[in-house]
Amino acid sequence: MFDTLSDRLASTFKTLRGKGRLSEADIDATAREIRIALLEADVALPVVRAFIKQVKERALGAEVSQALNPAQQVIKIVNEELVGILGGETRRLRFAKNPPTVIMLAGLQGAGKTTLAGKLGLWLKGQGHTPLLVACDLQRPNAVNQLSVVAERAGVAVFAPEPGNGVGDPVKVAQDSVEFARTKQHDVVIVDTAGRLGIDEELMRQAADIRDAVRPDEILFVVDAMIGQDAVNTAEAFRDGVGFDGVVLSKLDGDARGGAALSIAHVTGRNVMFASNGEKLDDFDAFHPDRMASRILGMGDVLSLIEKAEQTFSQAEAEKMAAKLAKGPKEFTLDDFLAQMEQVRKMGSISKLLGMMPGMGQMKEQINNLDERDVDRTAAIIKSMTPGERAEPTIINGSRRARIAKGSGVEVGAVKNLVERFFEARKMMSKMAQGGGMPGMPGMPGMPGGGAGKKKKQQKQAKGKRRSGNPMKRKAEEQAAAERREQQAANPLGLPPGQDAQDFELPDEFKKFMG
Repeated sequence: MFDTLSDRLASTFKTLRGKGRLSEADIDATAREIRIALLEADVALPVVRAFIKQVKERALGAEVSQALNPAQQVIKIVNEELVGILGGETRRLRFAKNPPTVIMLAGLQGAGKTTLAGKLGLWLKGQGHTPLLVACDLQRPNAVNQLSVVAERAGVAVFAPEPGNGVGDPVKVAQDSVEFARTKQHDVVIVDTAGRLGIDEELMRQAADIRDAVRPDEILFVVDAMIGQDAVNTAEAFRDGVGFDGVVLSKLDGDARGGAALSIAHVTGRNVMFASNGEKLDDFDAFHPDRMASRILGMGDVLSLIEKAEQTFSQAEAEKMAAKLAKGPKEFTLDDFLAQMEQVRKMGSISKLLGMMPGMGQMKEQINNLDERDVDRTAAIIKSMTPGERAEPTIINGSRRARIAKGSGVEVGAVKNLVERFFEARKMMSKMAQGGGMPGMPGMPGMPGGGAGKKKKQQKQAKGKRRSGNPMKRKAEEQAAAERREQQAANPLGLPPGQDAQDFELPDEFKKFMG
């Protein structure tokens, strides 16, 4: 959604990077380019004016003129102001002291309320809650049936006593659902209300009646992020007519310009709390203004990537795999390769994961053209092998390749390429696990003046080294060697002190293994 805006801002900042000092004319030109970029992204005019005013005031101040790198300081200012118009801090759900917590969803017809009710239910279930979806949209054809299907897919309960299609009283259903939730021990009630094609008196009255009947702890206004400025106008009208506590953006993965997402929090004074960015039920998460601003500026979203990894990968499995790799490359089999690949796939779309990595904004075209089915084809090839072939791929000859290709529905060359890629990946991963470091990093093996020459020199020195004849001194040497071995075991990746594996960007050699 923000690709066009991101590209425009990136080209604007690129012109600043080569300048040691920024004049007032430079800042004016930059502000003008940012203004055009925001207006083209369909951001509301009052928001653009306020944003540009703050950026110019800060850019002309001492924090930029006295900075060692003025261009980076301007980018920092733009990032902070973007976070501000997106709502500032992350807004969390308020839960009732005495359950159940009642959450009312409101919005126009077609905004995606019913699907979003299922997404929110699944998200809350993952947080340890027992949500109940309530069908109060009794007017739209098959709305009740749709909510029941969505609830079943999400694995959460649904309260739908009325058939809908114009039959039933939504206010009574909402009232009864709270008592039903208390009886059945549901700690969160999510009320799905009816929408209209536009704001009208009947919509406002029904929403206000449901609000007064259940007294929700949170009223969330669901906005289609693809409808542009009209989303902001609708939100303002609903805020004044009924009121709401937070905003949920749906269809954030669309190709619209994203002005609603950037405008709505500033204009309405209500934070965006959740964002839906896909068709699957798990394509939903809490909205973090700082992370969204970072994505818009092409800095990636490492924190969200780490959170997804922590939710997907088992710590015990990771330690087991590290120990396996430390023993030697042959310990890592195609079964392990498949298991790792399936774990990554559980994190979600490969394209979206790559988009969260810093610096990937320059590879948007390649990421968008990525075929997610390549992972499935690789899995099919491995599953077409015998257990012996997966454990020892060196035995795969021409006839075996032909059989595997036929079983997985691919060309023989695809099997050969997979095996070659596996051997390269195994060699690289084993080297990393034994403390050899990643290729392509300064001061590590394979780098001029760093790795290879230095390693040979150390080996030469070690070869001529003699054990001390002094028993006390020899004991101290042996103790120091034992301590070094313990440190290497505790830090199998060979990272410098204070560094974490997540601080490093994948080398080019790794990128070809990602689908």
